[in-house]
Amino acid sequence: MNVRYLTGLASSNAALLLPASGTPVLATDSRYALAAQRDCPDVELLVERFIEPRLAAEMASRGFGTVAFEAHEMTVERHAELAAKAAGVTTIPFGQKIEELREFKDQSELELLATACRISCQALADVFPLIRPGMTERGLAMALDRRMTELGAEGPAFDTIVASGPNGAFPHHSPTDRPIRRGDLITMDFGALFGGYHADMTRTVALGEPAGWQREIYELVATAQRAGMEAARPGADVADVDAAARDLIRDAGHGDHFQHGLGHGVGLEVHEAPTIGYGRTGKLSSRVPVTVEPGIYLPGKGGVRIEDVLVVGEKGQLLTTTTRDLLVL
Repeated sequence: MNVRYLTGLASSNAALLLPASGTPVLATDSRYALAAQRDCPDVELLVERFIEPRLAAEMASRGFGTVAFEAHEMTVERHAELAAKAAGVTTIPFGQKIEELREFKDQSELELLATACRISCQALADVFPLIRPGMTERGLAMALDRRMTELGAEGPAFDTIVASGPNGAFPHHSPTDRPIRRGDLITMDFGALFGGYHADMTRTVALGEPAGWQREIYELVATAQRAGMEAARPGADVADVDAAARDLIRDAGHGDHFQHGLGHGVGLEVHEAPTIGYGRTGKLSSRVPVTVEPGIYLPGKGGVRIEDVLVVGEKGQLLTTTTRDLLVL
């Protein structure tokens, strides 16, 4: 994804060598050579199946003294091969500096992300009338995926989650053939992929009149989400944003029922920097799209999660616009 961000090439096998001055060198294999020629006119292109050894040899032949590499992405074995091929070159960890650049989205990126979110919201609206007793979790997930594609998505941004009834207690439940039943809460966590950018939203709805405990936890999660979104302002510490929502849930007696972080960045990946969570460090900045997604998960009973994509700013901009009121189908 970092190569795509820097060059525009979407590829499963590419690496980029960036000299301190001069032309960047992009290596990819023959499957992507034509795409690279089309999409990356300002780079020197090397077509090679084994891209990292080739770029390592280029480092040595071009007399580079020190080269930084993405240690968090490279395995020990690959680095050993890189060092062996790059004779005389000192390699040092680069850190996640490209990921930090990717946090801030320009207008074209925000437009792609907004389109992905619009498709997601429309797909959900179109699928609501299909939800009825007897429909399976897997069938509902397939209906969402199909509708997003029909509306122009490249596909789902990630494996769609549909969790009904007691399965709602599992935050990352995989859809099954369980038939949806009247009286269930149904959590749908999904998003469209558009132009390489990932939407990510969650809605929980009720099939039939909800029980008192279901309304109670839903309203608590909705209140916590509003608090989290209000706290997500430029300059806010990510741990404080998390606490704004988490403390409400904890004080209501459900601290043990909300264990994951409050949110994360979205863009070329569905989970990217920054991470909003307890124990995390860093501050939010303007033009950074993040999710805000508190939840309550009650083992054996069910759960609620509400998730939206918010572009951080003085006022904030919600890209997912489906109502956050509890819908009774």
